[in-house]
Amino acid sequence: MTDLPLRPPAPIKTPCIKVCVVDGESGLCMGCYRKLSEVAGWAKLTDDERAVVTDELPSRRDRIRPEKLAMFS
Repeated sequence: MTDLPLRPPAPIKTPCIKVCVVDGESGLCMGCYRKLSEVAGWAKLTDDERAVVTDELPSRRDRIRPEKLAMFS
């Protein structure tokens, strides 16, 4: 048996920008536009599933009223 050095797992890509505030109307994080269920289950998703969600995020921005997003500009 060879002693291979243990490497930590590769980091999981995330759209998180450390602005973790959920908009009550849309149910989306106002920082990354993910649903709470997506945030909570992110590590369990496959790379392909995370890519699908990530690709959809820019279009979700319109679900949050602009005056709310202005707080983070």
